[in-house]
Amino acid sequence: MSIPILMYHQIGVPNPKGTPFRGLTVTPDSFARQMRWMRRLGYRGLSMRDVMPYVRGERQGKVFGITFDDGYRNVLHNAMPVLSELGFTATNYFVARQFDGGNVWDEHKGIPFSALMTVGEMREWAQAGNEVGSHTLDHVHLPEMTPEEARRQIVESKDELEQALGAPVTAFCYPYGDHGPEHRVMVREAGYDNATLTQRGLAAASDDPFGLPRVTVARSTNIIRFLQKCLTRYEDSRRRR
Repeated sequence: MSIPILMYHQIGVPNPKGTPFRGLTVTPDSFARQMRWMRRLGYRGLSMRDVMPYVRGERQGKVFGITFDDGYRNVLHNAMPVLSELGFTATNYFVARQFDGGNVWDEHKGIPFSALMTVGEMREWAQAGNEVGSHTLDHVHLPEMTPEEARRQIVESKDELEQALGAPVTAFCYPYGDHGPEHRVMVREAGYDNATLTQRGLAAASDDPFGLPRVTVARSTNIIRFLQKCLTRYEDSRRRR
C-alpha cells in the first residue's frame, strides 16, 4: 500500500511575481478545494502520528498524510479551519527557536518575511487534534553542521518543543530535505518515530521510516495534477532511486 504524504509550506496570498520560491505558497481556495476533493473521493487526511500505522501496513484504508513545514501563522488561520471542518488532522514541523518569529533562514535568498506561530498558537494547533513535529532548533542545513551540532539541533528541538507543548513530539523533518545516513540514526536515537524528506514519491512499508518521501503541492498545482499526484503512481515514477 502506497500513501501520499503531502508537503505544504504556506497557505496564503502568494508573493509578487518574480519573488523566489513564490510557488511554495498555496492559496486558501486551492487548499480547500484539494482537501474537499479528497474527502469527496472517500479519503481521510491524517497527521504523521495518525498515518504511520497505514504506512507500516498495520492498518488499511483510504488515507493520505498532510504536512506543513516551518510553522507559518497563515497555516493556522487558513488551513486549520478546513482541516477541522473535514475531520482531517495534519502535522506542522516547527522551528523550535523561532516561535513568534519568521523565516529568517530565507532572507539571503530574497524571500519576503512571513510570520511563524507563537507558542500559544502552536498549542491551539495541537488542541484541534493536529500534530507538532520538529524542524530543528534553527532550521539548519544538517550536512553543514558538525556531528555534535547536528545531534544538538535534533535532540534539543524535541526537548524544547515537548516542554512548550506538554506532550510528546515524535515527528521530524530534515530542513531543506538534506541529510546523510548519520542524521537518520541521530533522529532515531533521539526518540522520534518518523522523519520526512523533500524527495518525491509515495510512502510505503518498504521505506525507511526515517526517510519518508513526500508529494510537493505548489501554487501551480492545479486540481487535476493534484489528484494525479495523490491517486496514481505519478510521483513514484519520478522518484529518485
